[in-house]
Amino acid sequence: MTAIDLPKTRHEPEAAPRNTMQAIARGMRRRCPACGEGHLFRGYLTTVDHCAACGEAIHHHRADDGPAYITIMIIAHLFVPALMVVYLAWRPSPLAMAIWFCIAAVVATLALLPVAKGGMVGLQWARRMHGFDETAPERHPEIEA
Repeated sequence: MTAIDLPKTRHEPEAAPRNTMQAIARGMRRRCPACGEGHLFRGYLTTVDHCAACGEAIHHHRADDGPAYITIMIIAHLFVPALMVVYLAWRPSPLAMAIWFCIAAVVATLALLPVAKGGMVGLQWARRMHGFDETAPERHPEIEA
């Protein structure tokens, strides 16, 4: 190949755009990001393999630790200022504050974690990340590069 020759590229079909905010909102409601009808989870954080309503494959998402990081960041940004306000306003005992804030943080974290994971799966679906792209060659092995 000389400097003038360029590698040949295959023509890939143009994929229809997906509404990112709608997909994230559907995921945060724990619904399928594609249709908004089917359930996204079959357990607390276990996603379904395919949507029961539209058949969209969801098993290949890669949320990993992202939802946990998002949840920790949100809880910390809410609870640290609240801790300071409660202490300065009412001066409760340190033991009472530790008990109540720990309980509240655990409950808030458990409530927010599936919401964050659903939003991340919705984002990945909307941006065609990690196997959500139906035009990618790995999804269609019969297409050669």
